[in-house]
Amino acid sequence: MFDLHGYFPFILKGMLVTVEVALVSLFIAVTLGMLGALAKLSKSGIARGVANVYTTIIRGVPDLVLMMIIFFGGQLVVNDIAEAFGWGYVDISPFIAGTLTIGFIFGAYMSETFRGGILAVSRGEIEAGYAFGMTGRQVFFRITLPAMVRHALPGFGNNWMVLAKATALVSVIGLHDMVYNANQAGGTTRQPFTFLLVVALLYLLITGLSDLALRWADKKYSVGVRRA
Repeated sequence: MFDLHGYFPFILKGMLVTVEVALVSLFIAVTLGMLGALAKLSKSGIARGVANVYTTIIRGVPDLVLMMIIFFGGQLVVNDIAEAFGWGYVDISPFIAGTLTIGFIFGAYMSETFRGGILAVSRGEIEAGYAFGMTGRQVFFRITLPAMVRHALPGFGNNWMVLAKATALVSVIGLHDMVYNANQAGGTTRQPFTFLLVVALLYLLITGLSDLALRWADKKYSVGVRRA
């Protein structure tokens, strides 16, 4: 159906980079999201303030602008520091810049998702844990966290789907993901539409498989829960 002129392995190689960016970014986003959620629920005004500033900035600045600021601005800051210490030129990897940026962006969205999930946990379950003599740490890891997962899964799944598609942004900073490779192949063959259509289908494959995994997780964490 598609004449890719032998470039399909080149596109698949880019797809592997895309998946790697998505998974590393997800790890960063989940870590920042949990820290952000705990900060927003903290009794410390400073922690809540920092978390609120973080989420406000992310919501107000476009993802592409943040990507460019972190990649190019970070390059300048790092090399200013390197020059001050007498080090040589430091070249920031597009992979590191891309994953940090996407993880940083979606960490803000994950923090709201996790915060809502934690607040949805029944107070009675938490009090029952303390009644059994559990410490605050035990209550969190044995009761709050597992129960929170069920409530947070729908929002988490939505964030993951958007994050997976947002990986296309890394192509603008020179990372050889499948969008970048497709643009290169399309420019060489003068068939950009064909290669971008293939990329669209591959993204649908990633999100389709993700949807199946999320459905399985939702079923697993909803065992014993009555549906309305």
